[in-house]
Amino acid sequence: MTSSHVPRPAVVDRANHPYLSGVFAPQRKEVDVTGLPITGELPPDLVGSYLRNGPNPRFDPIGSYTYPLDGDAMVHQVDFDGTTAGYRNRFVRTPAVIAEEKAGRALWSGLFDPYSPTADELGPDMANTGRDLPDINVVKHGGRLLAMAETAPPYALDPADLSTIGRETCDGAMLVGSTAHPKIDPSNGEMVLFNYAFEAPYLTWSVVSADGTCTRPPTAIDGVNAPMMIHDMALTEKYAVIFVCPLKFDIFGAFATGGSPLEWQPELGTRIALVPRDGSAVRWIEAEAFWVWHFANAYDTPTGEVVIDYVWWNQPEALHITDDPSVGNITRTVLDPAKGRCSHTILSDSDVEFPRVDDRLLTRPHGAIATAGQLPGAADGINTVFFDNLTSGGQTFWDSGSVSVGEPIFMSGDSNNYWGTIGTDIETMTSAFYIFPEDSPETGPLCTIDLPIRVPAGLHGCWVPGPPR
Repeated sequence: MTSSHVPRPAVVDRANHPYLSGVFAPQRKEVDVTGLPITGELPPDLVGSYLRNGPNPRFDPIGSYTYPLDGDAMVHQVDFDGTTAGYRNRFVRTPAVIAEEKAGRALWSGLFDPYSPTADELGPDMANTGRDLPDINVVKHGGRLLAMAETAPPYALDPADLSTIGRETCDGAMLVGSTAHPKIDPSNGEMVLFNYAFEAPYLTWSVVSADGTCTRPPTAIDGVNAPMMIHDMALTEKYAVIFVCPLKFDIFGAFATGGSPLEWQPELGTRIALVPRDGSAVRWIEAEAFWVWHFANAYDTPTGEVVIDYVWWNQPEALHITDDPSVGNITRTVLDPAKGRCSHTILSDSDVEFPRVDDRLLTRPHGAIATAGQLPGAADGINTVFFDNLTSGGQTFWDSGSVSVGEPIFMSGDSNNYWGTIGTDIETMTSAFYIFPEDSPETGPLCTIDLPIRVPAGLHGCWVPGPPR
């Protein structure tokens, strides 16, 4: 069905949409501010930049808005030089964003609506086309700063000012899209990616070297016979690990019925692909049905097993496609490739998401995981940062009170290490950046940096050490 058969949909009522109002309300301002107000003491050895991406519609959406998969990308940056802090933010200006800025309104409908702009609105070259939405994550690799999301190509940004350079295809080697969550091996700088597609091959994986060269173009992963939604992956020294949970796409059926394009099919179970990084045959391990948004880390053991830590969900509750309640728990799955078996252990029963470790430990054993979530009995919203010490087995947390917090990021300093996150006070609707000591984060922030504008609740990012550009 093309947009010539579909009338232009109405503007979404932003005031009554939970992901277009409150802490999620879009931010349309773009600013550059230095010398930010600081409460407490900024660690003098903390020099670098925190970056975070997230959905942020440039104009009020039309038709529908499906968070977290919809919305234009906005990247936020907080810089530290050991004595002062600065902030900047920019939209990722894809061709669709540029076209909408010229029109002064939204032209494309929601991600899962059948409407797209016509030649009368856009001209023949872009008519009846989709739009790129690199709005989930931002990573630094191969000297490039990349805004990323699943099924869309990465967009390169200028590290000096966050301006958009354009699609990054590794000199044409990667044209089919990417993932929101690539994994970078700290031992050799390789970036490993996967991509799911709506047509065969339904799942591929790729490798980009430390210098940004594509050393493995998209390679089909055998054993996937339908379009399945897969948000994240894990990486060990030997394997790319991909959990194929039973969340299946039916785009054309959704257009015909007006229903969701995603169907939860628990009878299929969850299938775990161990993709050897040396290019040998993929190994599959069967498990009961569950859902994963995000992985913390994974590693190989001396006995040949594979350990994966992540947040387990009984089903993808955030997408509102089933009525079964679910909470996210930090879980450890151990795979035995030789026997084709797996076991699961809940490490913490706290309701959490956004698990992160020290990225310098990816593919190797880690001692701590930070997450964002909520305490039992707390009001709806993410208002607690949790810290799980896997060595002692203990969990500590910082209750942020009226502050809605985001994904915690590990930040390495010259002599000490820290955790950091952006939070927005739901009472004042002001945003700040919070820095915690690595060794005792439950004591609260070492310092708080007031940000010059409200930062919408968003998704993922990274820490780039070294003098800010």
